[in-house]
Parts: sequence; structure tokens; C-alpha cells
Amino acid sequence: MSKTEFAASKDGTRIAYEIAGKGPTLVVVAGALGYKDFPYLRAFVADFAKDFRVVIYDRRGRGGSGDTQPYSMGKEIDDLEAVIHAAEDPAIVLGTSSGAALALEAPARGVPMKALVAFEPPYMVGEHRRPNHVRYESDVSGYVARGDRAGAVSLFMRTVGIPRFFVGIMRLMPIWKKLKAVAHTLPYDASIMNDFDLPVSRFRAIHVPTLVVGGGKSPAALKDAVRAVGDAIPGAQVVEVPNQNHAIKGAALAPTVREFLTMTQPKGARATVSVHA
Repeated sequence: MSKTEFAASKDGTRIAYEIAGKGPTLVVVAGALGYKDFPYLRAFVADFAKDFRVVIYDRRGRGGSGDTQPYSMGKEIDDLEAVIHAAEDPAIVLGTSSGAALALEAPARGVPMKALVAFEPPYMVGEHRRPNHVRYESDVSGYVARGDRAGAVSLFMRTVGIPRFFVGIMRLMPIWKKLKAVAHTLPYDASIMNDFDLPVSRFRAIHVPTLVVGGGKSPAALKDAVRAVGDAIPGAQVVEVPNQNHAIKGAALAPTVREFLTMTQPKGARATVSVHA
């Protein structure tokens, strides 16, 4: 990895980023609680850096980045645009989980990019919607306002489907301290997720080449979300990577991204394929 550098967002917030590898420029947008020094993301970036010039940044409020208040999704979109500009190269943007939702919102609002890859943006569609999805943003914001970082992380974990007993086990692990350190940003991701409701009309405004990816071992709710997002974006490709779940390995996803970038797709066409890894 390169030394940490900083991009200046429109409101003056400093956004920390690092670069690894050589090849086409790929900007990675982490999901909830993720930041560039998080072990999972370090391994993810290392896998992609074998074939790409990977730019990994700390989203607003995390790691080395600032957190100018008040928060808005628009500011996070400005942050991503600032990082793309700092990369000094036409960029492919790859977002994971709620980071994929942020990455999707960017071109819908006119942020230029070469291509977009969205891995399992966790919108809840159809039978998967629950009353707690609508309450989640206010509930997690309440925990943060009370200074209960552990409660906020626990609520997030339970909301995304992690069993309560496993959340209890995680509280005893070293990773729990890292998660609590960025718990105050959980309301930011909740705001981006729009009550987990897919913003179909906004996504119809996306006109960059887009790949929506899911894991073959992911739950039905995420598989349905991947299909719904793909249906909403004109000309999007939809891919399922076998033997992977929401914590997809970079080594499994990278070949799919490479294939997507080499494919030529007629305007308005749709391709749904399965890549074996």
C-alpha cells in the first residue's frame, strides 16, 4: 500500500485513502463499519491489487477521515467523487453491501465513473421487508445518541441476520473493539439504505456500465435484492458467484470484475450469467 494521502471533499472534509497495485483504477467503497485498516478489507484489496490499481479510502467518520457535521448522504457522494478525482484516472467503482448502495447513488446523481460494480446492496424487497427495517435508522441513531456503541453494533448485527448468540460471541472477540470504534457511523449507512427500500426511480438514471453481483451461498433476501437492483438499472449485468456469501473473498470476485470489463454489451441489453470460481 502507498502512504496515506488525503482528498478534500466539497465541504472541506479530509478523506484518507491509500493505493495498492497497478492496472485499471478501482475505487473500493466499504460497507457499514468497514475502513481501510480493517483486516477483511486489507485482504480484499490485496487480492484485487494483483490486477488493479486499487484505491481504498476511509469513509466519512472512519479511520483517518474527517467527519464534518451535519451528516448527509450528499456529502458522502461528494467524498467519493473527491477520491475518484484524486485517483487521476477514469475509475471503476466497486461497492460492497451498504457501500454498494452508496456507490449506486453516485452515478444516479451524475458522478462520473468508468464502470460500477455493486456487490449485494442489502435492499429488502417483496416478502423480505419487515417493520424493523423502517425503524432501524431511528433505533440505531438512538443507541449512538446515548453513547451505547455496543448496543448500536449489536442492533446492526441482528438486523442483518446474524443470530443473537453469535453476536454475544463476537462481543468477546478482539474485532469487537474495532467495530465499536466506528459505531457512530451506523446511522450514516442507515440513511443511505433508505429504510432498506430500493430507490427504483433513482437507479433508472444510472447510465454507466453496471455489474450487480451476488454470492451463491447468500440468503434469499440478498439474492432477490441483487435481481431487483439489476432490473432497476438500464442495461445492467447480473452475476452470481458460486460458493460465496456476503463476506465474499476478493480472489473470488476479481475474475468476475475482469470478465465484466472485457465484455462488450450493446446499449440497453441485459446479460445474466453465472461465473464459476
